[in-house]
Amino acid sequence: MGKIEQIAEEILEQLEIEDAFSFTVNGYEVKVAESVVVSWVVIGIVLVLCLILTTGLKVKNISRRQALAEWLVAKGEELVGGMVGEEGREYVPYLLTVLIFIGLSNCIGLLGFKPPTKDLNVTAALAIMSIVLVQAASIRKKRVGGWLKSFTQPVALVTPINILELGIKPLSLCMRLFGNVLGAFVIMELLKSVVPVGLPAVFSLYFDLFDGFLQAYVFVFLTGMYIKEALE
Repeated sequence: MGKIEQIAEEILEQLEIEDAFSFTVNGYEVKVAESVVVSWVVIGIVLVLCLILTTGLKVKNISRRQALAEWLVAKGEELVGGMVGEEGREYVPYLLTVLIFIGLSNCIGLLGFKPPTKDLNVTAALAIMSIVLVQAASIRKKRVGGWLKSFTQPVALVTPINILELGIKPLSLCMRLFGNVLGAFVIMELLKSVVPVGLPAVFSLYFDLFDGFLQAYVFVFLTGMYIKEALE
Protein backbone atom coordinates (compact mmCIF):
# COMPACT_ATOMS: atom_id res chain seq x y z
CA MET A 1 0.00 0.00 0.00
CA GLY A 2 2.90 2.33 0.69
CA LYS A 3 4.09 2.16 -2.91
CA ILE A 4 0.58 2.69 -4.27
CA GLU A 5 0.01 5.68 -2.02
CA GLN A 6 3.33 7.17 -3.09
CA ILE A 7 2.40 6.79 -6.77
CA ALA A 8 -1.02 8.33 -6.10
CA GLU A 9 0.56 11.30 -4.32
CA GLU A 10 3.01 11.86 -7.21
CA ILE A 11 0.18 11.79 -9.76
CA LEU A 12 -1.95 14.22 -7.72
CA GLU A 13 1.06 16.50 -7.33
CA GLN A 14 1.64 16.54 -11.08
CA LEU A 15 -2.03 17.25 -11.76
CA GLU A 16 -2.19 20.15 -9.33
CA ILE A 17 -2.63 23.45 -11.16
CA GLU A 18 0.15 25.73 -9.98
CA ASP A 19 0.51 29.48 -10.37
CA ALA A 20 3.38 30.52 -12.62
CA PHE A 21 3.48 34.06 -11.22
CA SER A 22 1.23 36.74 -9.75
CA PHE A 23 1.02 40.52 -9.77
CA THR A 24 -1.07 43.20 -8.08
CA VAL A 25 -3.53 45.53 -9.83
CA ASN A 26 -5.21 48.23 -7.72
CA GLY A 27 -4.64 46.20 -4.59
CA TYR A 28 -5.96 42.95 -6.07
CA GLU A 29 -3.65 40.00 -6.56
CA VAL A 30 -3.88 38.50 -10.03
CA LYS A 31 -2.56 34.96 -10.35
CA VAL A 32 -1.52 33.49 -13.69
CA ALA A 33 -1.73 29.70 -13.86
CA GLU A 34 1.08 27.58 -15.24
CA SER A 35 -1.26 26.23 -17.91
CA VAL A 36 -1.83 29.77 -19.20
CA VAL A 37 1.90 30.42 -19.49
CA VAL A 38 2.50 27.12 -21.29
CA SER A 39 -0.39 27.98 -23.63
CA TRP A 40 1.45 31.22 -24.43
CA VAL A 41 4.56 29.16 -25.17
CA VAL A 42 2.57 26.97 -27.57
CA ILE A 43 1.09 30.05 -29.26
CA GLY A 44 4.59 31.52 -29.53
CA ILE A 45 5.89 28.36 -31.19
CA VAL A 46 3.03 28.41 -33.70
CA LEU A 47 3.61 32.11 -34.39
CA VAL A 48 7.33 31.62 -35.02
CA LEU A 49 6.67 28.68 -37.35
CA CYS A 50 4.09 30.71 -39.27
CA LEU A 51 6.51 33.62 -39.66
CA ILE A 52 9.27 31.29 -40.87
CA LEU A 53 7.04 29.49 -43.37
CA THR A 54 5.29 32.59 -44.75
CA THR A 55 8.23 34.99 -45.12
CA GLY A 56 9.04 36.01 -48.70
CA LEU A 57 6.08 34.38 -50.45
CA LYS A 58 6.14 34.45 -54.26
CA VAL A 59 3.77 33.65 -57.10
CA LYS A 60 6.44 32.10 -59.33
CA ASN A 61 9.70 30.28 -58.61
CA ILE A 62 8.64 29.55 -55.06
CA SER A 63 11.10 28.32 -52.48
CA ARG A 64 11.05 24.91 -50.84
CA ARG A 65 9.89 26.60 -47.64
CA GLN A 66 6.89 28.10 -49.42
CA ALA A 67 6.17 24.79 -51.13
CA LEU A 68 6.17 23.09 -47.72
CA ALA A 69 3.84 25.75 -46.31
CA GLU A 70 1.41 25.40 -49.23
CA TRP A 71 1.49 21.60 -48.95
CA LEU A 72 0.74 21.74 -45.21
CA VAL A 73 -2.17 24.14 -45.74
CA ALA A 74 -3.59 22.03 -48.57
CA LYS A 75 -3.35 18.82 -46.55
CA GLY A 76 -4.84 20.52 -43.51
CA GLU A 77 -7.78 21.86 -45.49
CA GLU A 78 -8.26 18.45 -47.09
CA LEU A 79 -8.24 16.79 -43.68
CA VAL A 80 -10.65 19.19 -42.00
CA GLY A 81 -12.75 20.24 -44.99
CA GLY A 82 -14.55 16.92 -45.20
CA MET A 83 -15.76 17.29 -41.62
CA VAL A 84 -17.79 20.45 -42.21
CA GLY A 85 -18.85 20.01 -45.85
CA GLU A 86 -18.97 22.67 -48.54
CA GLU A 87 -21.17 25.05 -46.56
CA GLY A 88 -18.77 25.07 -43.65
CA ARG A 89 -15.54 25.71 -45.57
CA GLU A 90 -15.17 29.17 -44.03
CA TYR A 91 -14.74 27.57 -40.59
CA VAL A 92 -11.80 25.41 -41.68
CA PRO A 93 -9.12 27.95 -40.58
CA TYR A 94 -10.52 27.97 -37.03
CA LEU A 95 -10.62 24.18 -36.88
CA LEU A 96 -7.07 23.92 -38.21
CA THR A 97 -5.89 26.42 -35.59
CA VAL A 98 -7.53 24.42 -32.81
CA LEU A 99 -6.08 21.19 -34.20
CA ILE A 100 -2.54 22.60 -34.19
CA PHE A 101 -2.91 24.19 -30.75
CA ILE A 102 -4.28 21.07 -29.04
CA GLY A 103 -1.81 18.79 -30.84
CA LEU A 104 1.20 20.86 -29.78
CA SER A 105 -0.22 21.32 -26.27
CA ASN A 106 -0.51 17.56 -25.84
CA CYS A 107 3.03 17.01 -27.14
CA ILE A 108 4.80 19.82 -25.30
CA GLY A 109 5.45 17.49 -22.38
CA LEU A 110 8.38 16.16 -24.43
CA LEU A 111 10.06 19.54 -23.82
CA GLY A 112 9.61 19.30 -20.08
CA PHE A 113 6.47 21.45 -19.81
CA LYS A 114 3.22 20.36 -18.22
CA PRO A 115 0.63 20.12 -21.04
CA PRO A 116 -2.03 22.82 -20.59
CA THR A 117 -4.70 20.31 -21.63
CA LYS A 118 -4.22 18.70 -18.20
CA ASP A 119 -5.98 21.77 -16.85
CA LEU A 120 -9.74 21.34 -16.96
CA ASN A 121 -10.10 25.12 -17.37
CA VAL A 122 -8.20 25.00 -20.68
CA THR A 123 -10.22 22.13 -22.14
CA ALA A 124 -13.45 23.76 -20.93
CA ALA A 125 -12.50 27.06 -22.61
CA LEU A 126 -11.75 25.25 -25.90
CA ALA A 127 -15.06 23.38 -25.73
CA ILE A 128 -17.08 26.52 -24.97
CA MET A 129 -15.40 28.39 -27.84
CA SER A 130 -16.25 25.58 -30.24
CA ILE A 131 -19.89 25.31 -29.19
CA VAL A 132 -20.35 29.10 -29.32
CA LEU A 133 -18.99 28.96 -32.88
CA VAL A 134 -21.41 26.14 -33.72
CA GLN A 135 -24.40 28.12 -32.48
CA ALA A 136 -23.16 31.30 -34.19
CA ALA A 137 -22.85 29.38 -37.46
CA SER A 138 -26.39 28.09 -37.05
CA ILE A 139 -27.78 31.56 -36.34
CA ARG A 140 -25.89 33.01 -39.29
CA LYS A 141 -27.32 30.37 -41.62
CA LYS A 142 -30.88 30.09 -40.29
CA ARG A 143 -31.31 33.49 -38.66
CA VAL A 144 -32.55 33.76 -35.07
CA GLY A 145 -36.05 32.52 -35.92
CA GLY A 146 -34.80 29.44 -37.74
CA TRP A 147 -32.26 28.76 -35.01
CA LEU A 148 -34.96 28.83 -32.32
CA LYS A 149 -37.22 26.68 -34.48
CA SER A 150 -34.47 24.06 -34.84
CA PHE A 151 -34.87 23.22 -31.14
CA THR A 152 -38.34 21.88 -31.89
CA GLN A 153 -37.15 19.51 -34.61
CA PRO A 154 -37.91 16.79 -35.50
CA VAL A 155 -40.93 17.13 -33.14
CA ALA A 156 -41.76 19.68 -30.45
CA LEU A 157 -41.67 16.96 -27.81
CA VAL A 158 -37.86 16.81 -27.92
CA THR A 159 -37.39 20.56 -27.38
CA PRO A 160 -36.14 20.18 -23.76
CA ILE A 161 -33.58 17.59 -24.89
CA ASN A 162 -32.35 19.83 -27.70
CA ILE A 163 -31.94 22.70 -25.24
CA LEU A 164 -30.02 20.45 -22.84
CA GLU A 165 -27.61 19.66 -25.68
CA LEU A 166 -26.36 23.26 -25.51
CA GLY A 167 -24.68 22.28 -22.27
CA ILE A 168 -24.10 18.59 -22.94
CA LYS A 169 -22.07 19.08 -26.11
CA PRO A 170 -19.39 21.38 -24.61
CA LEU A 171 -19.26 19.19 -21.50
CA SER A 172 -18.72 16.14 -23.69
CA LEU A 173 -15.94 17.83 -25.69
CA CYS A 174 -14.28 19.11 -22.54
CA MET A 175 -14.36 15.88 -20.54
CA ARG A 176 -13.39 13.71 -23.52
CA LEU A 177 -10.22 15.71 -24.17
CA PHE A 178 -9.34 16.15 -20.50
CA GLY A 179 -10.10 12.52 -19.64
CA ASN A 180 -7.97 11.08 -22.44
CA VAL A 181 -5.01 13.36 -21.66
CA LEU A 182 -5.37 12.55 -17.96
CA GLY A 183 -5.61 8.81 -18.63
CA ALA A 184 -2.46 8.86 -20.78
CA PHE A 185 -0.61 10.78 -18.06
CA VAL A 186 -1.66 8.33 -15.32
CA ILE A 187 -0.56 5.34 -17.42
CA MET A 188 2.83 6.96 -18.05
CA GLU A 189 3.34 7.66 -14.35
CA LEU A 190 2.48 4.05 -13.48
CA LEU A 191 4.93 2.77 -16.11
CA LYS A 192 7.69 5.02 -14.77
CA SER A 193 7.14 3.68 -11.26
CA VAL A 194 7.22 0.03 -12.36
CA VAL A 195 9.88 0.18 -15.10
CA PRO A 196 11.88 3.42 -14.69
CA VAL A 197 14.18 2.87 -17.67
CA GLY A 198 13.50 1.97 -21.30
CA LEU A 199 9.81 1.12 -21.51
CA PRO A 200 8.46 4.60 -20.55
CA ALA A 201 10.41 6.16 -23.43
CA VAL A 202 8.74 3.82 -25.94
CA PHE A 203 5.25 4.47 -24.59
CA SER A 204 5.99 8.20 -24.45
CA LEU A 205 6.26 8.22 -28.25
CA TYR A 206 2.74 6.84 -28.40
CA PHE A 207 1.02 8.85 -25.66
CA ASP A 208 2.83 12.16 -26.20
CA LEU A 209 2.94 12.13 -30.00
CA PHE A 210 0.45 9.78 -31.65
CA ASP A 211 -2.24 9.87 -28.96
CA GLY A 212 -1.71 13.61 -28.44
CA PHE A 213 -2.50 14.44 -32.06
CA LEU A 214 -5.22 11.76 -32.15
CA GLN A 215 -7.09 13.48 -29.31
CA ALA A 216 -6.69 16.82 -31.08
CA TYR A 217 -8.14 15.27 -34.24
CA VAL A 218 -11.10 13.78 -32.34
CA PHE A 219 -11.88 17.16 -30.74
CA VAL A 220 -11.79 18.94 -34.10
CA PHE A 221 -13.71 16.14 -35.81
CA LEU A 222 -16.58 16.39 -33.32
CA THR A 223 -16.62 20.19 -33.58
CA GLY A 224 -16.69 19.93 -37.37
CA MET A 225 -19.57 17.46 -37.25
CA TYR A 226 -21.51 19.79 -34.94
CA ILE A 227 -20.94 22.67 -37.38
CA LYS A 228 -22.05 20.57 -40.33
CA GLU A 229 -25.15 19.49 -38.42
CA ALA A 230 -25.94 23.10 -37.48
CA LEU A 231 -25.72 24.23 -41.12
CA GLU A 232 -27.97 21.50 -42.49
